[in-house]
Amino acid sequence: MAEGRVRVGTSSFTAKGWQGVFYPAGLKPSGYLAYYAKQFDTVEIDSTFYGPPAESTVKKWAEQTPPHFLFSAKVPQLITHERCLRNCDADFAAFLRAMEHLGQRLGVLLFQFPYFSRHEFPSVEPFLQRLEPFLCTLPSGFRFAIEIRNKTWLTPPYLALLKEHHVSPVLVDHPYMPNAEGYFGEMDPGITPAGYVRLLGDRYAIEEQTKTWDRTIIDRAREYRDWTAACEKLTKRGIDVFVYINNHYAGHAPAGVREFLKYWRESHPDEQPTAISDEEEWQLK
Repeated sequence: MAEGRVRVGTSSFTAKGWQGVFYPAGLKPSGYLAYYAKQFDTVEIDSTFYGPPAESTVKKWAEQTPPHFLFSAKVPQLITHERCLRNCDADFAAFLRAMEHLGQRLGVLLFQFPYFSRHEFPSVEPFLQRLEPFLCTLPSGFRFAIEIRNKTWLTPPYLALLKEHHVSPVLVDHPYMPNAEGYFGEMDPGITPAGYVRLLGDRYAIEEQTKTWDRTIIDRAREYRDWTAACEKLTKRGIDVFVYINNHYAGHAPAGVREFLKYWRESHPDEQPTAISDEEEWQLK
């Protein structure tokens, strides 16, 4: 079996503090995406969480990136949060129509669900009863992933349901959730069409230290090593893995991508990422 590959990028391609650190000083925002795509080979689009993008916007994303570049994107919160999969067929279809304009550049579409209280769902079973009929309507031709933030819901029935409908479970590094080793302890998320890892961190804790994302302020070396080992468990099964790093994880997501890739290359010295620039092109903080 051929090994899968790892793609690593950031959650969004812009943030306060990146100008002059990741992006060259003086570069206009209209040039950010094209520059980003010369550094990394994938990005997770956060803006779609707040509403579906205009088709013209999606076409511009495709025009500004090379064919090998892949976009993942969040499904709008209207579907995951406000209506929680009910009465949202038209909105979901409109979102998919827009994202189809990425063509071969479309990676994975992410359903990011919130932490559900017992008032909303007393256990995982009612959530699965809500989720199953929706999964039955998912169209072919797309890759989907689901993120839940209720640790006790990571049960065999949940994973079996996702497997049945060819949907990937998201492995998220978040205070509510297991660490990298925990995901491969009592549960095994390895039977999946694609691996999807989100390194989010503790938003509230880090924002007590900074809200300008221009430098690394938390040492995540141990976590990056653990996550590269977890990703290797998937790639050895022939599964491609998407890894997205948030500014809240360590302080500066682009530096996190580089550090993750540094540890990945230690065990994969012959593997060359599709598009990574020379280190001299930007200063690693």
